Order: sequence, then structure tokens, then C-alpha cells
Amino acid sequence: MNPQRNHPLFRKSLLHRKLVLLSGMLLALASCGDEKETTKSVAEAPVFTLVFMDKTQSVHVDKNYVNEKYRQALTDIVENNMKNKGDKLEVYFIHENTSKARALSLAVRSEKDNVAGANATDMEGIETAFQLSLQKEKSIYLRQLLAKLNQQNTGASNLSTDIWASLPVIAKAGETGSQVKVYYFSDMIESVKGSDRRDFHINPPKDDSQAEQEAKADIKKLDKYTIGSPQVTIVSPFEPTASTKENNPHITHYWQTLFQELGGVSIEEL
Repeated sequence: MNPQRNHPLFRKSLLHRKLVLLSGMLLALASCGDEKETTKSVAEAPVFTLVFMDKTQSVHVDKNYVNEKYRQALTDIVENNMKNKGDKLEVYFIHENTSKARALSLAVRSEKDNVAGANATDMEGIETAFQLSLQKEKSIYLRQLLAKLNQQNTGASNLSTDIWASLPVIAKAGETGSQVKVYYFSDMIESVKGSDRRDFHINPPKDDSQAEQEAKADIKKLDKYTIGSPQVTIVSPFEPTASTKENNPHITHYWQTLFQELGGVSIEEL
């Protein structure tokens, strides 16, 4: 037997090393637990979908191409975003008074029964019952959305396109802690009278450089809206063969720059 191993200092040092090793293992386990909890909370965060439908005179949803494209996009939104209890979808009309034009508010009510302790057969039955209930809700939601899509606006509000006014709506949705997904069914031609506003019908940006300059200048008026990092999709009414005069790419660049300056959000055009 090595007499040094029985020395009190040796035993104390060995005990210290064991305690340090044990502490490290506990910290690692706690860290893994926190990581799993964070991943779980992110995965379970409800989806808050905002749909902004352009109801101004420049967008014609009665045209076959536009109507079919918009119907398919709305179908995909309902199918992909409305999956769990608490997922929400709100529709706002884009016109002269966008921020006060909420047209529809929906929320998933179907809830899956607790599967704790259930056998495979019971779990399959619970999942089937949930999916049947959810699909019934989705069918109702889609009918309501399509009714709003085809609703005509013949009032004076169709003369102005206030897309800026959607920003406080997005900011409010972001305060809920949900995953926010934003869809603009619009040509994105901002058109509001006033010296401090943009009217792209009269003065559209002539190139990407001008579009960036204007977007960055406008940020000074709009950065009070903390919109977070929503996923933004523009569903345009233009056919693939549309000319650049009709579908001005510099207007798209203006919005891409504006949203990125507001929070580095992802933006996609369909």
C-alpha cells in the first residue's frame, strides 16, 4: 500500500477533485435541461398570422389569375399556420385606414386530449379525433377568408394605400410572444397624400439606390414601431409576364430595405 495515498492531504485533494467533477456534471446536466426547455418553449410558441388584403382600386381580385393565386396562398396559410390550439389569424384590409380595418379574427380551438399513459391504439384514436376536429375548423376558416378576399370596397377609402399603418399592428402582435407571420396580398404601391408620405403612383423609385435612400429616410419616422423579427411574405397580384412598369422591382426593394432596417426580418415575394 502506498503510504502517500493515506496521507490526509492526499485524501483531501482527491475529495476536492471528485467534488469539482461532480459539480461539472451537474452543471452540464442543468445546461442540457435548460436547452431542452428553451427548444420546447420555442417549438410550442403559438403562431400569430397577420393577413393584409389590399382593397384599393389598383388590385383586382376579380381577375382569374389573381383570384386563383390568392385562393391558393390563403389555403396554404390556413393549412400550414393553423395547427395547434392558440394559433391565431387576423385579417386587415389595406386602404386609407388600414390600422383600424380589422376584418376577421380567428383562433384554433381544437385541442388534443392528454396522451399520458395511453397505449398505441388510444394514442392513434386521440390523434385522429384531433385532426378531424382541426380540419373542420380549417374548412370554416378558409371559407371566411375567401369571403373577405372577394369582398369589394367601393367606398372612398379605396383611393389610398396606407401600408405604413400595418406596422403598429405587427408590433402589437409581436408583444404576444407568438411566432409572427405576415402576409401582404398587395401590389405594395404605397399611396398616401401629404408632404411626409410616399405616393408611388406619382413618384415611384427609379432605381434601387433611390429606393434604399427613401426607405432609410422613412425609418426615422417608423422606427418607433418595434416589430420584432416576423416572417414577411408579399403575395403580389402580378402575372409572371408583367412588365417592370407594372411590377416595379424598385418598389419591392424599398420594402425589403424598410423591413430589414426595422428589425432584420426575413421577407419573401411570391
